[in-house]
Amino acid sequence: MKFAGASIDSLGFVHRYLPATDPAQRVTILLLHGTGGDENDLISFGQAIAPGAALLSPRGGTTENGAPRFFRRLAEGKFDPAEVRARAAELAAFIRAAIAEYRLDAGAIYAVGYSNGANIASAVMFTDPALIKGAILFRPMVVLETPSKNSLAGRSVFIAAGRLDPIVPGDQPERLAEMFRERGASVTLTWEVSGHNLTPGDIRDAASWLQMQSPPGAASFSGST
Repeated sequence: MKFAGASIDSLGFVHRYLPATDPAQRVTILLLHGTGGDENDLISFGQAIAPGAALLSPRGGTTENGAPRFFRRLAEGKFDPAEVRARAAELAAFIRAAIAEYRLDAGAIYAVGYSNGANIASAVMFTDPALIKGAILFRPMVVLETPSKNSLAGRSVFIAAGRLDPIVPGDQPERLAEMFRERGASVTLTWEVSGHNLTPGDIRDAASWLQMQSPPGAASFSGST
């Protein structure tokens, strides 16, 4: 095993992997940071949302004005679909490599993404629907206007939006939720009276939602806050 918990430049992405602290836990949480973050940013969130689960946290593979991201923008709120799909394919390849490297349960990968990280998580689910079992998307928006009609039956999504978010237009979370529903995913959409920042309520609600998604045989996420 490579230096668990240290940043590792392999499998196509700089990343951190923290093995499950509960040996009965099958779930792996894929942590996907926002603009300017890195592989360390969401570790504490992952531990709060899914105590005992393995954590896999890559650093975005591109930059925008020096800030790490998972894909670049053309302008604020403007995206190149080809860029998004290419970066989603790169991340999907990393996830598959990590499943093999760390001997993860391929049927119990849940993404937790914030902002740009939430957007790449949704792109991976739309373009490679068998890879991620479910996703917690904090402050996401629509980045693929016309994704393929791949079925997401059996997949689940939790979307946490902010009523006062100055970055994500107010209609975007509802539109994204409907895009997932149209493809058969189970969707929970919650709203916080907040901006683009996360709140304790976001983490609490996400932890409660994930508790309900635990696959058969998984340890419960007791102690979630």
